[in-house]
Amino acid sequence: MTHSPLFTIKRKTSGRDSKGHVSTRHRGGEQKRFLRTIDWQREKTAEATVASIEYDPNRSAFIALLHYKDGDKRYILATTLLKVGDNVVSSATAPIKDGNHLPLKNIPVGVPIHALEFQSGRGAQLVKSAGNAAYIQSIDGDNAIVKLPSGEIRQFSAGCFATVGQVSNADLMNQKLSKAGQMRHKGIRPTVRGVAQHPDSHPHGGGEGRSSIGMNPKTPWGKPAMGKKTRKRKKASNRLIIKHRK
Repeated sequence: MTHSPLFTIKRKTSGRDSKGHVSTRHRGGEQKRFLRTIDWQREKTAEATVASIEYDPNRSAFIALLHYKDGDKRYILATTLLKVGDNVVSSATAPIKDGNHLPLKNIPVGVPIHALEFQSGRGAQLVKSAGNAAYIQSIDGDNAIVKLPSGEIRQFSAGCFATVGQVSNADLMNQKLSKAGQMRHKGIRPTVRGVAQHPDSHPHGGGEGRSSIGMNPKTPWGKPAMGKKTRKRKKASNRLIIKHRK
């Protein structure tokens, strides 16, 4: 039971920027898709009923179509325990139930959450992939300590909203591709190793026969790769990270 007004055609860019230059390599040839408009803000406080759980070709998780009593329809991420016919609500006083949207300060410690805001009012930005969940470790006044799926422990404002439950389709990691064409349908083209390329095309290329990199690993543009830290050492949000993921 799809809702067509929430569909828009996904424009193919094949990894090109506005000037037509390749900005993301190994992209192109994907199937025609429709983008589903997801309600990341959840500002509507009325109760809604889950009308269907649907497949979304643009993301790893399933999505749920909500029907409101005033006739409005919106998509949200489906959770593992969300079923057709369930009622969900976005409110500061909402009960702790899968699909409900409420601030961190009102969610008990240890409850799985997803669709987490970085800043209050910005809408969901974190924990949106299939099978992922974050966990609140403590609430101290206006601050909440949350453990993210990467293992990073980070401080958030207790007023930031999140949705209760683990993101659906946790079995995705166990699915295996049956043919190379499945990646082509997703818009991902083959990747060639640097050492197998011509020296004009990649710093690792050239040499007689098989050869090692012979230098520090580099990108095709000469920048350090494979483990090089790129995060700014004096980034302002570093103070909010209590424990790094590594």
